[in-house]
Amino acid sequence: SYLWSPTRKKALAPSPYQRTLREEQLRWGEQPDRWLEAPAQGSPNPLLSLSRDVAWPVVEQTAEARRRVEAAELVRRVDPSASDDLDLVQTAMVAEWDAEIERLLRAAREERTPTSDVVLPASLSVTALTRLRADPDQFARDLVRPMPRRPSPAARFGTRFHAWVETRFGQQDLFDPDDLPGQGDAGIDTSEELAEVIAAFESGPFADRVPHAVEQPFAVVLAGQVVRGRIDAVYADERHAGGHLVVDWKTGTRHDSDPLQLALYRLAWAELVGCAVESVRAGFYYVRSGTLVEPTELPDRLSLEAWLGGISAEKGPRRERSRPSV
Repeated sequence: SYLWSPTRKKALAPSPYQRTLREEQLRWGEQPDRWLEAPAQGSPNPLLSLSRDVAWPVVEQTAEARRRVEAAELVRRVDPSASDDLDLVQTAMVAEWDAEIERLLRAAREERTPTSDVVLPASLSVTALTRLRADPDQFARDLVRPMPRRPSPAARFGTRFHAWVETRFGQQDLFDPDDLPGQGDAGIDTSEELAEVIAAFESGPFADRVPHAVEQPFAVVLAGQVVRGRIDAVYADERHAGGHLVVDWKTGTRHDSDPLQLALYRLAWAELVGCAVESVRAGFYYVRSGTLVEPTELPDRLSLEAWLGGISAEKGPRRERSRPSV
Protein backbone atom coordinates (compact mmCIF):
# COMPACT_ATOMS: atom_id res chain seq x y z
CA SER A 1 0.00 0.00 0.00
CA TYR A 2 1.02 3.64 -0.25
CA LEU A 3 0.26 6.67 1.91
CA TRP A 4 1.06 9.71 -0.23
CA SER A 5 0.29 11.01 -3.71
CA PRO A 6 1.68 14.14 -5.39
CA THR A 7 -1.73 15.86 -5.34
CA ARG A 8 -2.83 15.23 -1.73
CA LYS A 9 -1.82 17.04 1.43
CA LYS A 10 -3.41 14.49 3.74
CA ALA A 11 -2.08 10.96 4.04
CA LEU A 12 -4.08 7.92 2.96
CA ALA A 13 -4.93 5.27 5.54
CA PRO A 14 -5.27 1.52 4.87
CA SER A 15 -8.75 0.70 3.58
CA PRO A 16 -11.16 -1.62 5.44
CA TYR A 17 -10.56 -4.20 2.75
CA GLN A 18 -6.80 -4.08 3.36
CA ARG A 19 -7.30 -4.37 7.10
CA THR A 20 -9.53 -7.44 6.64
CA LEU A 21 -6.89 -9.09 4.50
CA ARG A 22 -4.19 -8.33 7.09
CA GLU A 23 -6.31 -9.76 9.89
CA GLU A 24 -6.81 -12.99 7.89
CA GLN A 25 -3.07 -13.23 7.26
CA LEU A 26 -2.31 -12.80 10.97
CA ARG A 27 -4.93 -15.46 11.81
CA TRP A 28 -3.14 -17.86 9.45
CA GLY A 29 0.16 -17.06 11.12
CA GLU A 30 1.54 -14.95 8.30
CA GLN A 31 2.76 -11.36 8.14
CA PRO A 32 2.19 -8.88 5.29
CA ASP A 33 5.31 -8.20 3.25
CA ARG A 34 4.91 -4.53 4.04
CA TRP A 35 2.38 -2.63 6.09
CA LEU A 36 2.09 1.13 6.48
CA GLU A 37 -0.08 2.78 9.07
CA ALA A 38 -1.39 6.29 8.52
CA PRO A 39 1.01 8.95 9.92
CA ALA A 40 -0.02 11.38 12.61
CA GLN A 41 -2.54 14.08 11.76
CA GLY A 42 -0.85 17.10 10.18
CA SER A 43 2.22 15.23 8.91
CA PRO A 44 3.62 16.98 5.80
CA ASN A 45 3.49 15.25 2.43
CA PRO A 46 7.11 14.40 1.56
CA LEU A 47 6.31 14.36 -2.18
CA LEU A 48 5.29 18.01 -2.13
CA SER A 49 8.76 19.01 -1.03
CA LEU A 50 10.18 17.42 -4.19
CA SER A 51 8.09 19.56 -6.55
CA ARG A 52 8.24 23.28 -7.14
CA ASP A 53 6.44 25.84 -9.26
CA VAL A 54 8.22 27.06 -12.39
CA ALA A 55 7.35 29.70 -14.95
CA TRP A 56 5.79 28.74 -18.26
CA PRO A 57 7.17 28.42 -20.83
CA VAL A 58 10.09 26.59 -19.25
CA VAL A 59 13.37 28.40 -19.80
CA GLU A 60 15.68 26.03 -17.97
CA GLN A 61 16.83 22.68 -19.31
CA THR A 62 15.45 19.48 -17.89
CA ALA A 63 17.60 16.39 -17.42
CA GLU A 64 16.27 14.96 -20.68
CA ALA A 65 17.02 18.17 -22.54
CA ARG A 66 20.57 18.20 -21.18
CA ARG A 67 21.08 14.63 -22.38
CA ARG A 68 19.90 15.62 -25.85
CA VAL A 69 22.27 18.60 -25.93
CA GLU A 70 25.17 16.39 -24.84
CA ALA A 71 24.33 13.85 -27.53
CA ALA A 72 24.17 16.59 -30.18
CA GLU A 73 27.55 17.89 -29.02
CA LEU A 74 29.05 14.40 -29.37
CA VAL A 75 27.74 14.21 -32.93
CA ARG A 76 29.26 17.60 -33.76
CA ARG A 77 32.62 16.48 -32.43
CA VAL A 78 32.79 13.48 -34.73
CA ASP A 79 35.71 13.82 -37.16
CA PRO A 80 34.40 13.36 -40.72
CA SER A 81 37.85 12.15 -41.78
CA ALA A 82 37.47 9.13 -39.52
CA SER A 83 35.30 7.52 -42.22
CA ASP A 84 38.44 7.17 -44.37
CA ASP A 85 39.58 4.35 -42.10
CA LEU A 86 36.45 2.25 -42.68
CA ASP A 87 36.71 -0.90 -44.76
CA LEU A 88 34.24 -1.80 -47.50
CA VAL A 89 31.82 -3.61 -45.19
CA GLN A 90 31.85 -0.83 -42.60
CA THR A 91 31.35 1.83 -45.29
CA ALA A 92 28.31 -0.04 -46.61
CA MET A 93 26.93 -0.33 -43.07
CA VAL A 94 27.37 3.41 -42.45
CA ALA A 95 25.67 4.17 -45.78
CA GLU A 96 22.77 1.97 -44.72
CA TRP A 97 22.52 3.84 -41.43
CA ASP A 98 22.54 7.18 -43.25
CA ALA A 99 19.76 6.02 -45.57
CA GLU A 100 17.67 4.79 -42.65
CA ILE A 101 18.19 8.05 -40.75
CA GLU A 102 17.13 10.03 -43.82
CA ARG A 103 14.04 7.85 -44.21
CA LEU A 104 13.07 8.40 -40.57
CA LEU A 105 13.66 12.16 -40.83
CA ARG A 106 11.57 12.34 -44.00
CA ALA A 107 8.77 10.37 -42.35
CA ALA A 108 8.91 12.68 -39.32
CA ARG A 109 8.73 15.78 -41.52
CA GLU A 110 5.78 14.38 -43.46
CA GLU A 111 4.00 13.47 -40.23
CA ARG A 112 4.27 17.07 -39.03
CA THR A 113 2.59 18.45 -42.15
CA PRO A 114 -1.24 18.38 -42.33
CA THR A 115 -1.21 17.47 -46.05
CA SER A 116 0.88 15.40 -48.43
CA ASP A 117 1.49 15.61 -52.17
CA VAL A 118 0.23 12.76 -54.33
CA VAL A 119 2.01 12.10 -57.63
CA LEU A 120 -0.26 11.70 -60.63
CA PRO A 121 -0.08 8.41 -62.58
CA ALA A 122 1.72 8.47 -65.93
CA SER A 123 -1.60 7.99 -67.75
CA LEU A 124 -5.03 9.34 -66.85
CA SER A 125 -8.43 8.88 -68.43
CA VAL A 126 -10.66 11.81 -69.33
CA THR A 127 -13.08 10.70 -66.61
CA ALA A 128 -10.24 10.77 -64.07
CA LEU A 129 -9.29 14.31 -65.09
CA THR A 130 -12.86 15.54 -64.62
CA ARG A 131 -12.89 13.94 -61.16
CA LEU A 132 -9.56 15.61 -60.41
CA ARG A 133 -10.92 19.04 -61.29
CA ALA A 134 -14.21 18.49 -59.45
CA ASP A 135 -12.69 17.29 -56.16
CA PRO A 136 -8.85 17.21 -55.99
CA ASP A 137 -8.77 16.05 -52.36
CA GLN A 138 -11.05 13.07 -52.93
CA PHE A 139 -9.18 12.20 -56.11
CA ALA A 140 -5.91 12.17 -54.14
CA ARG A 141 -7.43 9.98 -51.44
CA ASP A 142 -8.62 7.53 -54.10
CA LEU A 143 -5.12 7.40 -55.60
CA VAL A 144 -3.47 6.74 -52.25
CA ARG A 145 -6.02 4.18 -51.08
CA PRO A 146 -8.15 2.88 -53.98
CA MET A 147 -11.32 1.17 -52.86
CA PRO A 148 -13.46 -1.28 -54.82
CA ARG A 149 -16.62 0.27 -56.19
CA ARG A 150 -20.04 -1.18 -55.58
CA PRO A 151 -21.58 -2.59 -58.79
CA SER A 152 -23.89 0.02 -60.29
CA PRO A 153 -26.99 -0.84 -62.37
CA ALA A 154 -26.78 2.65 -63.86
CA ALA A 155 -23.23 2.02 -65.07
CA ARG A 156 -24.21 -1.34 -66.53
CA PHE A 157 -27.18 0.08 -68.43
CA GLY A 158 -25.10 3.06 -69.54
CA THR A 159 -22.58 0.65 -71.02
CA ARG A 160 -25.35 -1.24 -72.77
CA PHE A 161 -26.63 2.00 -74.30
CA HIS A 162 -23.21 2.82 -75.74
CA ALA A 163 -22.90 -0.71 -77.07
CA TRP A 164 -26.34 -0.37 -78.67
CA VAL A 165 -25.27 2.86 -80.41
CA GLU A 166 -22.28 1.04 -81.87
CA THR A 167 -24.51 -1.72 -83.19
CA ARG A 168 -27.02 0.87 -84.44
CA PHE A 169 -24.41 2.34 -86.77
CA GLY A 170 -22.92 -0.97 -87.85
CA GLN A 171 -19.80 -0.79 -85.68
CA GLN A 172 -18.38 -3.88 -84.00
CA ASP A 173 -17.17 -4.11 -80.41
CA LEU A 174 -13.40 -4.25 -80.63
CA PHE A 175 -12.83 -3.92 -76.89
CA ASP A 176 -14.30 -4.97 -73.58
CA PRO A 177 -17.67 -3.25 -72.94
CA ASP A 178 -16.42 -2.40 -69.45
CA ASP A 179 -13.95 0.02 -71.10
CA LEU A 180 -16.74 2.03 -72.69
CA PRO A 181 -17.24 5.58 -71.39
CA GLY A 182 -20.89 4.66 -70.79
CA GLN A 183 -19.95 2.69 -67.71
CA GLY A 184 -19.89 5.99 -65.87
CA ASP A 185 -23.26 7.21 -67.15
CA ALA A 186 -25.98 7.57 -64.58
CA GLY A 187 -29.72 7.77 -64.86
CA ILE A 188 -30.64 4.38 -66.34
CA ASP A 189 -31.59 2.09 -63.51
CA THR A 190 -33.78 -0.54 -65.17
CA SER A 191 -34.13 -2.30 -68.50
CA GLU A 192 -37.41 -0.42 -69.01
CA GLU A 193 -35.58 2.91 -68.68
CA LEU A 194 -32.94 1.67 -71.11
CA ALA A 195 -35.68 0.94 -73.64
CA GLU A 196 -37.08 4.45 -73.10
CA VAL A 197 -33.67 6.06 -73.66
CA ILE A 198 -33.14 4.03 -76.83
CA ALA A 199 -36.59 5.08 -78.08
CA ALA A 200 -35.76 8.72 -77.31
CA PHE A 201 -32.52 8.43 -79.29
CA GLU A 202 -34.29 6.93 -82.31
CA SER A 203 -36.75 9.81 -82.34
CA GLY A 204 -34.00 12.44 -82.05
CA PRO A 205 -31.88 14.29 -84.63
CA PHE A 206 -29.01 11.78 -84.56
CA ALA A 207 -31.14 8.69 -85.24
CA ASP A 208 -30.50 8.63 -89.01
CA ARG A 209 -27.40 10.78 -89.12
CA VAL A 210 -24.40 8.66 -90.12
CA PRO A 211 -21.36 9.31 -87.91
CA HIS A 212 -17.83 9.62 -89.26
CA ALA A 213 -16.50 7.68 -86.23
CA VAL A 214 -17.96 5.92 -83.19
CA GLU A 215 -16.15 5.21 -79.91
CA GLN A 216 -12.90 6.60 -81.33
CA PRO A 217 -9.97 5.84 -79.00
CA PHE A 218 -7.26 8.44 -78.50
CA ALA A 219 -4.27 9.40 -76.39
CA VAL A 220 -2.80 12.89 -76.17
CA VAL A 221 0.13 14.24 -74.17
CA LEU A 222 -0.52 17.47 -72.25
CA ALA A 223 2.28 19.00 -70.18
CA GLY A 224 3.96 15.59 -70.05
CA GLN A 225 0.76 13.89 -68.89
CA VAL A 226 -0.77 11.15 -71.05
CA VAL A 227 -4.55 11.54 -71.32
CA ARG A 228 -6.55 8.76 -72.89
CA GLY A 229 -10.21 8.22 -73.69
CA ARG A 230 -12.85 7.41 -76.30
CA ILE A 231 -14.99 9.84 -78.25
CA ASP A 232 -18.63 8.71 -78.45
CA ALA A 233 -19.26 9.96 -81.98
CA VAL A 234 -17.91 12.35 -84.60
CA TYR A 235 -20.03 13.83 -87.41
CA ALA A 236 -19.37 16.05 -90.37
CA ASP A 237 -20.35 19.60 -89.43
CA GLU A 238 -23.42 20.55 -91.45
CA ARG A 239 -22.89 24.23 -90.70
CA HIS A 240 -19.32 24.53 -92.00
CA ALA A 241 -17.80 22.63 -94.91
CA GLY A 242 -14.83 20.57 -93.81
CA GLY A 243 -15.70 20.98 -90.13
CA HIS A 244 -16.41 18.32 -87.54
CA LEU A 245 -18.88 17.87 -84.68
CA VAL A 246 -17.76 15.84 -81.66
CA VAL A 247 -20.70 14.48 -79.64
CA ASP A 248 -20.78 12.86 -76.23
CA TRP A 249 -23.96 10.96 -75.32
CA LYS A 250 -25.49 11.73 -71.91
CA THR A 251 -28.27 9.47 -70.66
CA GLY A 252 -29.04 11.17 -67.36
CA THR A 253 -31.68 13.78 -66.60
CA ARG A 254 -29.33 16.54 -65.40
CA HIS A 255 -27.66 18.91 -67.88
CA ASP A 256 -24.53 19.66 -65.82
CA SER A 257 -21.70 17.72 -67.49
CA ASP A 258 -18.15 19.12 -67.22
CA PRO A 259 -17.05 20.94 -70.43
CA LEU A 260 -13.47 19.80 -69.73
CA GLN A 261 -14.48 16.45 -71.22
CA LEU A 262 -15.51 18.06 -74.51
CA ALA A 263 -12.39 20.22 -74.62
CA LEU A 264 -10.22 17.12 -74.43
CA TYR A 265 -12.31 15.29 -77.05
CA ARG A 266 -12.21 18.26 -79.39
CA LEU A 267 -8.43 18.64 -79.10
CA ALA A 268 -7.86 14.89 -79.51
CA TRP A 269 -9.96 14.69 -82.67
CA ALA A 270 -8.35 17.77 -84.20
CA GLU A 271 -4.89 16.30 -83.67
CA LEU A 272 -5.97 12.85 -84.88
CA VAL A 273 -7.13 14.18 -88.26
CA GLY A 274 -4.68 17.09 -88.45
CA CYS A 275 -7.14 19.98 -88.55
CA ALA A 276 -7.38 23.23 -86.63
CA VAL A 277 -9.10 22.84 -83.26
CA GLU A 278 -11.28 25.85 -84.11
CA SER A 279 -12.86 23.83 -86.92
CA VAL A 280 -14.17 21.22 -84.45
CA ARG A 281 -17.44 21.82 -82.63
CA ALA A 282 -18.21 19.78 -79.51
CA GLY A 283 -21.39 19.18 -77.56
CA PHE A 284 -23.20 17.02 -75.04
CA TYR A 285 -26.28 15.32 -76.47
CA TYR A 286 -28.77 14.72 -73.67
CA VAL A 287 -30.65 11.77 -75.12
CA ARG A 288 -33.78 11.95 -72.97
CA SER A 289 -34.58 15.55 -73.92
CA GLY A 290 -33.08 15.42 -77.41
CA THR A 291 -30.99 18.52 -76.61
CA LEU A 292 -27.50 19.23 -77.97
CA VAL A 293 -25.62 21.56 -75.62
CA GLU A 294 -22.43 23.15 -76.97
CA PRO A 295 -20.45 24.95 -74.25
CA THR A 296 -18.76 28.13 -75.42
CA GLU A 297 -15.08 29.04 -75.06
CA LEU A 298 -13.69 25.53 -74.58
CA PRO A 299 -10.03 25.66 -73.51
CA ASP A 300 -7.41 24.94 -76.18
CA ARG A 301 -4.14 23.00 -75.82
CA LEU A 302 -2.28 25.91 -74.22
CA SER A 303 -4.99 26.40 -71.57
CA LEU A 304 -5.24 22.68 -70.84
CA GLU A 305 -1.46 22.37 -70.52
CA ALA A 306 -1.33 25.41 -68.24
CA TRP A 307 -3.86 23.76 -65.92
CA LEU A 308 -2.18 20.35 -65.95
CA GLY A 309 1.27 21.93 -65.71
CA GLY A 310 0.20 23.80 -62.59
CA ILE A 311 -0.87 20.55 -60.96
CA SER A 312 2.40 18.84 -61.92
CA ALA A 313 4.41 21.75 -60.54
CA GLU A 314 2.72 21.20 -57.19
CA LYS A 315 3.56 17.47 -57.39
CA GLY A 316 -0.05 16.52 -57.93
CA PRO A 317 -3.20 16.90 -55.86
CA ARG A 318 -3.02 17.02 -52.08
CA ARG A 319 -4.70 14.93 -49.45
CA GLU A 320 -5.26 15.67 -45.79
CA ARG A 321 -3.50 13.37 -43.38
CA SER A 322 -5.76 11.51 -41.00
CA ARG A 323 -4.50 11.24 -37.44
CA PRO A 324 -5.71 8.63 -34.96
CA SER A 325 -7.73 10.01 -32.09
CA VAL A 326 -6.34 9.52 -28.60
